[in-house]
Order: sequence, then C-alpha cells, then structure tokens
Amino acid sequence: MSKSIYLIGSLRNPEVPKLAKVLRDEGYDVFDDWYAAGPRADDHWQEYENNRKHSFQEALQGFAAQHVYNYDKAHLNRCDIAILMMPAGKSAHLEFGYMIGQGKKGFILFDIDPERYDVMYNFATGVCMSDNELLDSLEEV
Repeated sequence: MSKSIYLIGSLRNPEVPKLAKVLRDEGYDVFDDWYAAGPRADDHWQEYENNRKHSFQEALQGFAAQHVYNYDKAHLNRCDIAILMMPAGKSAHLEFGYMIGQGKKGFILFDIDPERYDVMYNFATGVCMSDNELLDSLEEV
C-alpha cells in the first residue's frame, strides 16, 4: 500500500498541482484538494468577515473557518507524510509543524536556495532542492 502524502503549499503557487501529478505518477496517494479553493480564497474570506464587522478572533470561530480547518486537519491526521512546497506562508508552516509534531515524516522542497537561511528547517526529515531529489528521499522512507 502506498504512503499517503499531504502536499502543503501556497494557494498562489501554480506548481502545486504539477508536483501532485508527479507524485501520483510515482504511485503515491496525494492530498492537494485544498488547492481547489483558488489563489484568493483567504482574501475573500477576510473580506467577507470584515463586511460582517467580525474581528479576526470572531472570524476564526465562524462556521466557514471551522469547516476549512477541520477539513484540512482531518487530512493532515490521515496522511503519513508531509511535503512543504516552497515558497509557502504561515499556514503552510503551521501545518508542516503539526505533522512533524505528530511524529510523521516531513520533507521541504525548495525550487531555489532560500533567500534567508533558517536552522529550524532541521526539524524536517529532509530538505530537497528538486523533484528528483524529493522522489529519491521518499523512496527511502
């Protein structure tokens, strides 16, 4: 049985579905359905909540936010491996940290050397600089 992968990234990164296809072609079960929300999903949610005069704290407790959170968390819990595809923002890093905190394997895929180095990426099972390097690392787990 293949390992299930939660592909973590940015809604604004058009490379996410391409990597998902590469991983599927290699036989992995990949969760990237979160990407269907589109590049402005978070902006639209914020605008909606602002129009309702809700604070950030109120918005986080709303049905929409709780639905998305629980949906993503269910799949984070279900998957065996996390791949954080850079560049990615705060949510992606929180999801990756959650997976690592659960004792699951997690890989970070950079497309270029990071502008700023960060020693905390040592929490990852591996840091890769190409799809091929990532695939090789996945074969080892």
